[in-house]
Amino acid sequence: MRLFGRVILVILAIIGSLTLVIAGLGTVVALKQRPEPLPKQMVLVLDLNAGVVETAPDGPLAQLGMGHAYVLKDLLETLDRASRDPKVTGLVARLDSGAIGMAKAQEIRDAVLAFRKSNKRTLLFSSGLGESANGTVPYYIASAFQEIWLQPSGDIGLTGFAAESPFFKGTLDLLGVKPEFGARHEYKSAIEIFTQTKFTKENRESLQILLDSWTRQAIAGIAAGRNLSDDQVRALIDRAPLLADEAKKGGLIDRLAYWDEVEKALTEGGAKLVGLNRYAARLDAEPNAVKVALIYGVGAVQRGDGESSPLAEGNVMSSERITKAFRDAAKDPDVKAILFRINSPGGSYSASDSIWREVGNARAAGKPVIVSMGDVAASGGYFAAMAADRIVAEPGTITGSIGVFTGKMVLADFWKKLGVSWDEIHNGQNATLWSSNSAFTAAGWERTNAILDQVYGDFTQKAQQGRKLKAEDMDKVARGRIWPGDEAKRVGLVDQNGGYATAIVQIRELARLPTQMPVSLVQFPRVKQPLEYLIEMAQSGHLPGELTGTFAAEARFWQLAAALKPLTELLAAGPSELKMAPIEVK
Repeated sequence: MRLFGRVILVILAIIGSLTLVIAGLGTVVALKQRPEPLPKQMVLVLDLNAGVVETAPDGPLAQLGMGHAYVLKDLLETLDRASRDPKVTGLVARLDSGAIGMAKAQEIRDAVLAFRKSNKRTLLFSSGLGESANGTVPYYIASAFQEIWLQPSGDIGLTGFAAESPFFKGTLDLLGVKPEFGARHEYKSAIEIFTQTKFTKENRESLQILLDSWTRQAIAGIAAGRNLSDDQVRALIDRAPLLADEAKKGGLIDRLAYWDEVEKALTEGGAKLVGLNRYAARLDAEPNAVKVALIYGVGAVQRGDGESSPLAEGNVMSSERITKAFRDAAKDPDVKAILFRINSPGGSYSASDSIWREVGNARAAGKPVIVSMGDVAASGGYFAAMAADRIVAEPGTITGSIGVFTGKMVLADFWKKLGVSWDEIHNGQNATLWSSNSAFTAAGWERTNAILDQVYGDFTQKAQQGRKLKAEDMDKVARGRIWPGDEAKRVGLVDQNGGYATAIVQIRELARLPTQMPVSLVQFPRVKQPLEYLIEMAQSGHLPGELTGTFAAEARFWQLAAALKPLTELLAAGPSELKMAPIEVK
């Protein structure tokens, strides 16, 4: 493994050297060429097919592989600036399908609706919203635009929401693998993909609440955007997928056309089409803006410094990196408040607790802390948020999951099937507690249950304190339940429904900032560029991302879940807005 790491390091060093040369040449060329000025009249092009991410991924190769995906915060800020720019006369978006979460979709819709208030034209074009797939969320986004144009050969896959999950118990039985897990309490369902063959009553109940809420939200948004009644939208959902002519007759689209016809219609008055990223790159910082620290908590919660493997696909919510960011922001005299953006299914208990502590410390240092939740802020992701002054979540945010699980996979019978035998020597009654070669003893289960009780008690006590709930009310909303954001507000787990814009309103209130004073979100810690990452790695002589100790239960679970990702995706293939794969929902 070390040899493999050295080989990768050499390859990356070569890539880094070549990148330096290319970057140097690019700089020389850039200095000789002045950037083309923006036209005096323009329509911005928002290509949502490129994808929308919370923040740039940790791994440098993943950063390079982002392509033209938009960072959500940048997209929202750019649309806000464009709405006030007299040179921008309209907005056109392209969207066919894509894995955009419900809460993220609501952030985008809110930004488009705010842009529309400037009396500028908004149009969405699609070659087919959800062709042979579920297009409910994409169409929900489209309904925020004044006009929807569909290619004549396209269709509208407004088929509603579904929850699907593979269950691996039968596979594990065949392999001789025995899952031994404990949870607090009956709604803590992540482990059930290994211990059950179908949804439990409690899991089904939680999912039904989530789907019912998302359905209400989507129907209300579509009905308002298309001037239809809720009943009309429900009837269209039950008929979908709809052919282009059917969608037009049903009032879901305004015109059948091709992209070249869209371009012609938007540029007839002399306006030019300009990509949103190109426009954003030319914007100057707003003068006299108040500095607000932006700290991202994205990905599974882990202990350690969060330095990802260069091959990492996404982000991790690193306790060391986030706690340092809070300390640095609290010490910075120019920082007037902290916006903590969370999009996490949870993870390590101790790491979550470390972050919770630093949130409280920042508040004690006089820095208001506002949490803004993305698509999911559950379990450890919610734990990290509980000490904030205010919590903001979109109506569609998956939140809560106040609970804990722990356990292991027992491989004793599996090794027998392979003809592998093990032997061991130990001192201490529970020295082999977490060994995968033996089941929990009675003493082992006693210790395991003690851990579960302690963690659950700490979680609920801190949630009760942070949210100012009575013990009996806390018990009703905890026990591992997940809640959509609108229900989470009703039961007291969040303060306001909304996204970045709502969080900024809360920041202004708590930091006592004038309404019209611009706010500048400055990321803590500063994002490393891929080249910086490679240079540091070459200087240190080692690959980052070595596994460090985490709360044994959840760390091992998510590693196993990640290993099963290809099988999960294969078994869960098909139209679905909520695939209950363990790596997506916890």
